[in-house]
Amino acid sequence: MTVKSTAQTSTLYSSRLLQSIRVMWVCLGIAVLSGCAQDGSGKGLRSSSDWRNSADPIGAFAAGPQYVAGLGLIDHPLANQALNQLGIRYKWGGKSPETGFDCSGLVVYSAQRSLGLKLPPRADDIAKFGDTVSKKDLQVGDLVFFNTLGTRYSHVGVYLGQDKFVHSPTRGSVVRIEDMKQRYWTARYTGARRLDPTLLASR
Repeated sequence: MTVKSTAQTSTLYSSRLLQSIRVMWVCLGIAVLSGCAQDGSGKGLRSSSDWRNSADPIGAFAAGPQYVAGLGLIDHPLANQALNQLGIRYKWGGKSPETGFDCSGLVVYSAQRSLGLKLPPRADDIAKFGDTVSKKDLQVGDLVFFNTLGTRYSHVGVYLGQDKFVHSPTRGSVVRIEDMKQRYWTARYTGARRLDPTLLASR
């Protein structure tokens, strides 16, 4: 009877010890991840549009910072949500990853998911929202517009920095990153807008 009781006590002790070790490793992992999210000053790395201030913080948080070759870390919820759609096929009038995207569909979907903003479905109507931004002042997450169909704002994408933008180009293609310095896009660039969720949410 005593032997059996001692064995049960030993087994229970071992089980609790293993559980304590697991908890310790989980805590250590959280501490390491927290450290990775700090810059040299000890403050967290944040974009100018913090997901905590978004009208849809869960969607913005889900589209967290992404590393893009040649650009580094992209830390803007709208840009990250658009980058999540890389490789999705082009579809005229498409508004979701399941159906595919056209240029405005990609922007509308990304803005809704990341910022909680409901934008109109056409590029020329989207251009009526936000603040006008000069080309030299472009920032990650700004919307960039082009004249590809004979009208001023017939195409739209999301700026990523260093003259790159992500968009859904045309039939037979997929969502991809493009260089604004290419002659085709330089000749057709018509302007940019910066969306501010705190201002647009009241519209």
